[in-house]
Amino acid sequence: MKINLSEKMNEFPTLIFSELAKYKKQKLQEGKDLIDLSIGSPDLPPPDFVIDELQENVQDPLQYGYSLTGTEAFQQAVLDYYNREYNVNLQSSEEVIMVMGSQEGLVHLPMVLTNPGDIILVSDPGYTAYDAGISLAGATPYRMPLKEANQFLPDLEDIPQEIRERAKIMILNFPGNPVPALATKEFFEKVVQFANEHQIVVIHDFAYSELYYEEKPLSFLAVEGAKDVGVEFNSLSKSFNMAGCRIGYMVGNKQIINALKRLKSNLDYGVFLPIQKAATVALNHSSLFSTQLRCIYKSRRDLFVTGLNELGWKVEPPKASMFIWAKVPNAYSSLEFVYQLIDEAGIVVTPGHAFGREGEGYVRIALTQNEERLSEALGRLKMLTWLTMNESV
Repeated sequence: MKINLSEKMNEFPTLIFSELAKYKKQKLQEGKDLIDLSIGSPDLPPPDFVIDELQENVQDPLQYGYSLTGTEAFQQAVLDYYNREYNVNLQSSEEVIMVMGSQEGLVHLPMVLTNPGDIILVSDPGYTAYDAGISLAGATPYRMPLKEANQFLPDLEDIPQEIRERAKIMILNFPGNPVPALATKEFFEKVVQFANEHQIVVIHDFAYSELYYEEKPLSFLAVEGAKDVGVEFNSLSKSFNMAGCRIGYMVGNKQIINALKRLKSNLDYGVFLPIQKAATVALNHSSLFSTQLRCIYKSRRDLFVTGLNELGWKVEPPKASMFIWAKVPNAYSSLEFVYQLIDEAGIVVTPGHAFGREGEGYVRIALTQNEERLSEALGRLKMLTWLTMNESV
């Protein structure tokens, strides 16, 4: 029988990540040793106390029922965490909802807030899940360029008036993926003013909130008036190395949260209770582990950025996240550069154009290998005369 896919599936092409995975598999089968710096999946385990909590509850036969939108203990842990870490006063369970990893919520929320043809303002380059959510909603993206000259913050003044009038959502992500930029208080204040003026809901993706180095990132909800215009997603995937557990949450505007609860009541029945209990423990005991985790990533960042600059690259140390955003030599497209690195050095990074048109000319490098492997990667790069001698890097 011939299987015909829906027209909607035309909006979900095979991503470069899948193509890279196929090419990586081919190289591994050929016996090539690859140092994979392409995927932002933590290589470190969760803290021991999280694993202990998970193990204990998995043995309890009463923990296998539906959990719906989150246990009271998990919701309270989120509220306490935000009050403690970001000085954001969240007061009730009406201001928090559990999601199956922040990506699930980010993909589904546009269906709650937009109609087909409505415009969603989204950063370019930006996380690929945002486009998936826009496509599912049948909305139209308007891409806000992130330029180095503007500290990789979108310029709201450049958005045309006709776009402002049709826009229903603005999606932001600071610290960002793939661009590890930080937002300033002044920028978020402009966003709140802009959102109020044009009746635009703000969705802020704060998944890398704990992975910072010198300056602590600002929660969007910490800015006056932010809770009136938007919500913030956060996740335990990167902050606590719980990526496979698929648990996160959205906080902020009660009306938006209630609407997402309504949609999710038709989609899923919540996250496995032992995972929720492990996540609750993580949020309630975050400080020491988060400090240790930042030290590990900072050491990796310093090692690799210093090494790249010694090889002639011009790379600024990222202030947050697990990524380095680096320019490629002028003679190469992002994709050409990536494949040449795989073929000649056995190093895998992600081409910047995978995250949007403005990402062309860059690669994203994930610091998800230990220092020994990062040093080995630097050694391999040093052997590439065509790369080290190119002053345009």
